[in-house]
Amino acid sequence: MKVSLGPLLYCWPKEKVIEFYQAVANSQLPLVYLGETICSRRRELKFTDYMDLAHMLRASGKEVVISTLALLEAPSEYTELKKQVDNGEFTIEANDIGAVQAAKELGLPFICGPTVNNYNLASLKKLHSWGMQRFVMPVELSKHWLDKVISTETPAFEVEVFGHGFMPLALSARCFTARHKGLTKDKCQTICISNSKGLLAQTQESEPLLRLNGIQTQSAASIDLSSEKADMERMGVDYFRVSPSSLRSVELADTLFDGEHQRQVKQEKRESELSCNGYWHQQAGFSTL
Repeated sequence: MKVSLGPLLYCWPKEKVIEFYQAVANSQLPLVYLGETICSRRRELKFTDYMDLAHMLRASGKEVVISTLALLEAPSEYTELKKQVDNGEFTIEANDIGAVQAAKELGLPFICGPTVNNYNLASLKKLHSWGMQRFVMPVELSKHWLDKVISTETPAFEVEVFGHGFMPLALSARCFTARHKGLTKDKCQTICISNSKGLLAQTQESEPLLRLNGIQTQSAASIDLSSEKADMERMGVDYFRVSPSSLRSVELADTLFDGEHQRQVKQEKRESELSCNGYWHQQAGFSTL
């Protein structure tokens, strides 16, 4: 089983993004996802900037996948999406069924991201017949579900599990971050750039509940399934995804299954004081296991 680095889900300044991917280029990671998946109003980097980064990463020996928006809200976004799909060089990660359709029309291979609702083998087979090469299991599904689906028969596609990071839970046409700051979505001033790991939302009892990342809702705590490596390998999982939230994520992913990783995980848990592996074990997602 290999390690992949998922797309950066947060709005960072362009210089920080470039610094981040330069660190990725110097890592041992074999597979990197790259692109804006949350909001088209985040314009720190344009598509040409992402393509430049993709070329740099490929030159360093990485397999690069271009990730697309997870929620399409306007015809202009679909026009931009088609340009990304038809980039001529890199496979795309479809995070919305519109991207699946665009790739299918062009006869291009694609990967299904975790926000595409794949809940049974029949839908996975249909997507594979349209060109899907790999799918990332939706985060709310379990080890039991995955084992049942891919043990029925050897799948013709690869399997990737979201194994570490703040889980993507939902998307909305409204921007909760802008609303929290007293701004409208259309005049948001890209305020989400002020929160490099999203904005933590708490209960009335001051318990961490969710993480607001623009129009995206994430888990307040980070999932960490590194201890499940043996089970994943037994089931036939091909990639363990690390979803980055800081420069440390690159080092963590690079040393994922050795003793150094365990030290880093303990440090991150001290900082966050939370972990949430419940979904993997068929329990409430925020359960600490």
